[in-house]
Amino acid sequence: MTQVTVGENEEIESALRRFRREVSKAGIFADMKRLRHFETPHEKKKRKAIARRRKKRY
Repeated sequence: MTQVTVGENEEIESALRRFRREVSKAGIFADMKRLRHFETPHEKKKRKAIARRRKKRY
């Protein structure tokens, strides 16, 4: 679970920016998009192969 605490004199915009950054790091939006529709076994295999190639590159 992603959590961001807002400081006393901190603006809400900067806290919102930090929250969005943490959510993107955690991969929550990617999971939501992926789980929005049914994924066929072929699509799942293709997605995992792309992830393996991307991970191997780094």
